Amino acid sequence: MAKAIDRSAVSDASTAWSLKRSGLDGVDPRTLLIACVLFSLVVASADSMPALTAALGLTLIAAGLTGTLAQGHWKRLVPVNVFVLLLLVLLPCSGGSTPVGTMGPVVFAEEGLQLAIQIGLKANAIVLGVMVLLHGLEIAALGHALGHLGVPQKLTHLLLFTVRYLDVLHREYLRLRAAMKTRGFRPGVDWHTYRTIGYLVGMLLVRSLDRAERIVAAMKCRGFRGRFYLLDRFAFSVRDVWFSAVFLLALAAVAALEWS
Repeated sequence: MAKAIDRSAVSDASTAWSLKRSGLDGVDPRTLLIACVLFSLVVASADSMPALTAALGLTLIAAGLTGTLAQGHWKRLVPVNVFVLLLLVLLPCSGGSTPVGTMGPVVFAEEGLQLAIQIGLKANAIVLGVMVLLHGLEIAALGHALGHLGVPQKLTHLLLFTVRYLDVLHREYLRLRAAMKTRGFRPGVDWHTYRTIGYLVGMLLVRSLDRAERIVAAMKCRGFRGRFYLLDRFAFSVRDVWFSAVFLLALAAVAALEWS
């Protein structure tokens, strides 16, 4: 009993620290979701370098103020920038009327390089902006906010269940991998490895389906009828007004740079 209480206290303390570090605790989750959509739309539709650079700079400043990139969260940007580096290599070679360099028969065009830089700025600004706005927001609160905003319930349920059971499936995968290593499996470039990996994927799918059936049965036993009832009611406060004002000013500055 004492251990359960201690774990609960640690979990609550961790959640409170995360919300405190986010710098946006107290802001209505619906406001944060709407801000995410608006920011993503404005940045995705922008094309000028000053506007995109300003958007990325604002997100970096916000990330520094809210502590979003602390404790290794910056690693989430690594896959994005690996893709951007790939574009920086491939797009300049795709053709253009203004060459900037050559490497043997390969000609690097300015248009492709500029397009790759634009995509890189957009991708980093949007991903970092979403991280800043939604960092510290619990998945349950996110699901409730989507429900209050009128998002179809099936999409909301799909999001909640996906986030909830990704970690469960990952642990199941680790158990199967550990069992394979215990039986002496060593991966290589041969048909035995391919066949074994196929068995691993198939067993993971079978166990996932079995777990899904048990979860559905458990939910039906508890009275689930295809919808989650929203018990929490969000309220628009003065903090939301200040956040909305600052956010709209920053967004207007980016739009002004684009239109000018």
